[in-house]
Amino acid sequence: MIRLIGFYDYTVVLTYLSLISAVFGMTQAIHGDYKTAIFCLAISGICDAFDGRIARTKKDRTEDEKTFGIQLDSICDVVCFGVFPALICYLLGVRGGLGLALVFFYCTCAVIRLSFFNVLEAKRQKEEGGGNKVYRGLPVTSIAIILPLTFWIQFIIPDMVFIVLLHMVLLVVGFLFVLDFKMKKPSLRTLLIIIALGIITIGVIFAYTQFRIPNQQDETNPIMHELDGMTKPELETEF
Repeated sequence: MIRLIGFYDYTVVLTYLSLISAVFGMTQAIHGDYKTAIFCLAISGICDAFDGRIARTKKDRTEDEKTFGIQLDSICDVVCFGVFPALICYLLGVRGGLGLALVFFYCTCAVIRLSFFNVLEAKRQKEEGGGNKVYRGLPVTSIAIILPLTFWIQFIIPDMVFIVLLHMVLLVVGFLFVLDFKMKKPSLRTLLIIIALGIITIGVIFAYTQFRIPNQQDETNPIMHELDGMTKPELETEF
């Protein structure tokens, strides 16, 4: 008889679906299909929003099953809400020394937050059990709403402003991941409203945004390149 490591029941299905959606979204982003990539990011966010609620419906979970679920969720979140959004931003122009520094910063903050969450959640489960009512710091899943909302306004702002905005998103959101503040978890009603907002956002993205595809061979940062283009003529006139 073949035996597999791990735990296989309905409590982890949404977590696996979230991961699959993110990996598929990465393949689409690499090929320039950013609309599908953003859609996949939103799907990952929806799956993550409900996986914990579904897991808690199974009352006879062992301690090992609970710990496995916590670890699995965080590991998948590293891919879905750490690497995946950073890859999208990189492909859209967050490049060069400045861009890579922000990509590294964002991913590192996401990993730190998720690791810290694992430590706290494992301890809390032993002492209290049930679901946690507050977040400490901004949850990594929030990028599944923040990034689509950022892309939503792409069709009304210049390309350079959009790229600057992507830089700022990685910087600010990454910092909020590790900033120690308490944030109340949304109720089911609030969560459904957020999901509805996400659906509307995705609809607007598909209807209006063009997602201008940059040159994939160009490793320079468009912001720094633009600044260089502005200063060089000035230097030529002076000399």
